Amino acid sequence: MTWLDLAEDTHFGLDNLPYGVFSRPGDTRRRVGAAVGDQVLDLSAAMADTVFAPLFGAGVLNPFLAAGPATWRDVRALVREWLTEPRHAERTAPHLVARDEVTTHLPIEVADYVDFYSSEQHALNAGRILLGADGELAPNWKRLPVGYHGRAGTVVVSGTPVVRPSGQRKPRSAAEPSVGPSRLLDIEAEVGFVVGTPSTLGTPVPVDDFAAHVFGVCLVNDWSARDIQGWESQPLGPFLGKSFATSMSAWIVPLDALGHARVAPPVQDPEPFEYLRGREAWGIDLALEIRLNGHLVSSPPFATQYWTGAQQLAHLTVNGASLRTGDLYASGTVTGPEREQRGSLLELSWGGREPFELAGGETRKFLLDGDEVVISGTAPGPGGTRIGFGEVRGRVLPAV
Repeated sequence: MTWLDLAEDTHFGLDNLPYGVFSRPGDTRRRVGAAVGDQVLDLSAAMADTVFAPLFGAGVLNPFLAAGPATWRDVRALVREWLTEPRHAERTAPHLVARDEVTTHLPIEVADYVDFYSSEQHALNAGRILLGADGELAPNWKRLPVGYHGRAGTVVVSGTPVVRPSGQRKPRSAAEPSVGPSRLLDIEAEVGFVVGTPSTLGTPVPVDDFAAHVFGVCLVNDWSARDIQGWESQPLGPFLGKSFATSMSAWIVPLDALGHARVAPPVQDPEPFEYLRGREAWGIDLALEIRLNGHLVSSPPFATQYWTGAQQLAHLTVNGASLRTGDLYASGTVTGPEREQRGSLLELSWGGREPFELAGGETRKFLLDGDEVVISGTAPGPGGTRIGFGEVRGRVLPAV
């Protein structure tokens, strides 16, 4: 029930209410908002005469995220009340603005960025592409969530163009390396987790404390230059091949909106160490779609991820590393067991050996200049509804 005129099939209903940062037409000031239907509720203005006002005046979500789960729930309940009870309509309506008229901005000040590698099918595919039929999982893969520490300063909001990166690359057929623009530019369709409540340095975060620290979920495209990465990752992990850009969606869906999307994760064998075991199952039934120049090329299912966001958080901190408000960590490429569920072009083209088709007869192995990638996602909501995550969009620009 709501006094708003919401479409029945909206993905941004009252059971969702994702948070983001935007500016109004003709006004460059950044404001915090909650998306509802095809509008945005300006919380920076609507909260001005409430006790929550200090949390929404910075033009970024970090102060609100740092306030912790009790405040997250109280604010969500208040916003739902404003949008549900007709007695609040006169007060609330002036703070609504059409979503297609606003400019969205990076919703958080990113403190740290970590990227994981938690899809078993993606890891198997990558091994077989690079090593042939004998490619298998590394011995540590089912013992711990493999990850690497990325570059927070190059996380950008959906819609930001991505310049083709340059660096060293050495194809197997070349005798010597060369320097130049990446020839194997790729995407990685991922799901991101945004940390709100920090933790103490030296104190691990238990797997069952996931919801006490993680505020919500977003979509991520962790762009990858496969040729640069392949040459530089000997023996260390990704560096220039990954650090040039990571795109995140403009809207962050709170964990409280995902109660109907929670599922049991895949069976883990061998049984994880105790610090990776918990009472709470945090598999999420999130359906992704990847479009290249408007053409649907893949539909990866997030429920197949071997390691959950809760386990990733526990592993990230088991050595005593502390969490900071605004930390972003991503799932790693989401890939399902079917060909049409692969979350990267590396897999869709099988390392470039099997070009895949787009509309109009075009084919691709990896990204060309001018290509635009859009990753979207939805999850089950109450009563057969869908919870929307919006999209993460990016167009490739030529190398400088």
